[in-house]
Amino acid sequence: MKSQHHRHRSVLFTVLALCLWAGTSFAAEPHEYLLSNGMKVLLVEVPKAPVATVQVWYKVGSRNEVMGRAGLSHMLEHMMFKGTAKYPKGSFSRIIRKNGGVDNAFTSQDFTAYFENLAADRVELALEMEADRMQGLILDNSEFQTEREVVKEERRLRTEDDPQGALVETLFAQTYLSHPYHWPVIGWFADLDAMSLDDLQRHYDTYYSPNNATLIVVGDIKADSLLPTIKHLFEPIPKGPSPKATLAVEPEQRGERRFLLKREAQVPFVMLGFRVPNYSSDDSYALDILESILSHGKSSRLYQSLVYDQKNSLAVGAEYSLMQTDPSLFYFYALVNPGAKVDAVEDALYREITRLQNEPPTELELQRAKNQVEAAHVFEQDSNFRHAMLLGQSESIGAGWRRVDQFLERIRAVTTKDIQRVAKHYLTSDNRTVGILIPQPPKAPEPQPTAAHAGKP
Repeated sequence: MKSQHHRHRSVLFTVLALCLWAGTSFAAEPHEYLLSNGMKVLLVEVPKAPVATVQVWYKVGSRNEVMGRAGLSHMLEHMMFKGTAKYPKGSFSRIIRKNGGVDNAFTSQDFTAYFENLAADRVELALEMEADRMQGLILDNSEFQTEREVVKEERRLRTEDDPQGALVETLFAQTYLSHPYHWPVIGWFADLDAMSLDDLQRHYDTYYSPNNATLIVVGDIKADSLLPTIKHLFEPIPKGPSPKATLAVEPEQRGERRFLLKREAQVPFVMLGFRVPNYSSDDSYALDILESILSHGKSSRLYQSLVYDQKNSLAVGAEYSLMQTDPSLFYFYALVNPGAKVDAVEDALYREITRLQNEPPTELELQRAKNQVEAAHVFEQDSNFRHAMLLGQSESIGAGWRRVDQFLERIRAVTTKDIQRVAKHYLTSDNRTVGILIPQPPKAPEPQPTAAHAGKP
């Protein structure tokens, strides 16, 4: 059995390598349409199984909010499940489940998206329901008051009770002082409390229009057959206003910023953030490979150095996404081993950065990183849901879906000199924001009233 498993795995990697070498993809190219009201439609025919994903992407996220109303896009995402005249509260998800599907939604800095994964013969049902709530959402004040408490509890779980999540949030707030990436997607408590139903209605009216949306269907469909249904359902929805595209530009950072965050936690946590370009710069592809070299797998530089050799970190890594509407953040993190010094961990991260700046990675390292990135990209498109996600994200941030097909070509063009160059140019002390989580002991429980003082006098 062992040899048979090894043989199957070898065949798999051989097929993958041939696909990558030939520059081919498992994914079919989308059929693209533009409706008369400005809504873009992408249909991808994947007949391998009788299933499909329906996704509606709106070009609105936390970057489209204003100071004092952070979290508005995420709150509206929650309210989109509160019903319309045709499909009252609770019926949307219930109908999808009754028809054997699953549905959900997510909000980011740059977009809000809704999806249904279901049998291919139920696609029209999902389309009809999405068209209905694109224009017919009922915003009820009592539902809003209830949902606001749900979102506040979600914030408590994700940030208030998660010290590492709190450090990430503060890192962005310290790095971006003018740009809306300053505030978290979920919002601040004060902003959630200040939010009104009128704010939500204005946000919905401004951004939830067909000309600010992309509809994507990937699966066992026929584009020519489905398009008339889509036109029938969505073209009657009137075109909305064109949301303003200009945002506050983040000025150049001119020196290191540092902050300490004291929270109840077990061990310290170190983060280094560097402002870097997004997909619009060719440097973004070298940065993507750089992230892989530093942090993908146990053979990566950061793991080998800080976890395996020096044993001063429990976990370590780097994060970067080139798929952002605006210039983004490349950040490092390290969970400090109990007994290890925070300064030693921070210095170890700097040494790995300096090492890359002084000498480029080896060709073997570069090829391994490219293989990891390419393999992930190819397998991602083998899933209807993930393929639609790639298309939707590319469209929503302004890159366009064709950028997905260009990704492998651009990744392959990255050289070891490119890696060294971007490390030198962007990973500098003047462009650095450092955040350190300082653990605090648990608070002592408040004393309970004694029996003599408890209850009514």
